[in-house]
Amino acid sequence: MPRRIRDSVIVITGASSGIGRATALEFAKQGATLLLAARREAALQDVAQQCKQLGGQALAVPTDVTDESAVQALARRAIENFGRLDVWVNNAAVSLFARFEDVPPEAFRRVIDTNLFGYVHGARAALPYFREQGSGILINVSSVVAITGQPYTSPYTISKYAIRGLSDSLRMELYLDNAPDIHVCTVLPASIDTPIFQHAANYTGRKTKALSPVYPAKDVAEAIVGLVNRPQREIIVGQAGYLLALEKTLAPDLEERMMARQVDQDHFQDKKPAAPTDGNLFQPMEDYTGISGNWLGTGGMTTQDVWDMARQVARVFGMQV
Repeated sequence: MPRRIRDSVIVITGASSGIGRATALEFAKQGATLLLAARREAALQDVAQQCKQLGGQALAVPTDVTDESAVQALARRAIENFGRLDVWVNNAAVSLFARFEDVPPEAFRRVIDTNLFGYVHGARAALPYFREQGSGILINVSSVVAITGQPYTSPYTISKYAIRGLSDSLRMELYLDNAPDIHVCTVLPASIDTPIFQHAANYTGRKTKALSPVYPAKDVAEAIVGLVNRPQREIIVGQAGYLLALEKTLAPDLEERMMARQVDQDHFQDKKPAAPTDGNLFQPMEDYTGISGNWLGTGGMTTQDVWDMARQVARVFGMQV
């Protein structure tokens, strides 16, 4: 059975901003003990202080998840300081905008190293302790693009698909190992209001923005906390995510064309050029350390628009949505 959150020791990667920061604060409200990991030490210390003010315990552990030895050391800190490890939230991620042929090879590798191998390192660090305890929860934050796909973000999209595969494989192995109290959960957020779009590398020549409709990071944080209370194999956060997943199931070719047009029209700021940038791929950015990227209400498409598209697809199959 899952432990109560206030009795749990929880690691969160990517905790300095966005979803990770929001999740840390939600856990702290329930008295959890937290190890907060990211590359930006000052931002981590700020989050840790906020967590303590909310009633949790928090330890800031600067960590680059592409460094497997550093991730192993992060897990050991949990055991050395608190005697156990109950929940590991793989959340650290970087993003990149470019046509596939225009992605610099080193940038492509960096996205995969962070978003996929960072999660592999986290799973390899946490699972031995879970097995020793006989219980634990691994939460992998993927994305709804792991269902729908998306143009201009091929390294990011590939990594998010791969995270779903990692979770599936681990669940199957744990089943075969008769480990019913070790859970692997995947979170698939829709477009979320975080600074990831300010942090993203961009080689398109066009200024990017969040793809509408946009949902608050608190929604994802609350979903992650809910998984500790009641583990599930996979959850989508954001109503548009459910609708896009339905469209992909019913009419994948049509969904891909619709998604391609929406991204091309709505993921970029009209007539605003942008110089090429590596964003935070290779070095962290000291600004944009908050939860929000101030994207709520900035897009052209609403959840109702997505509903309308889903209904159009469903009518093709004689269904009502």
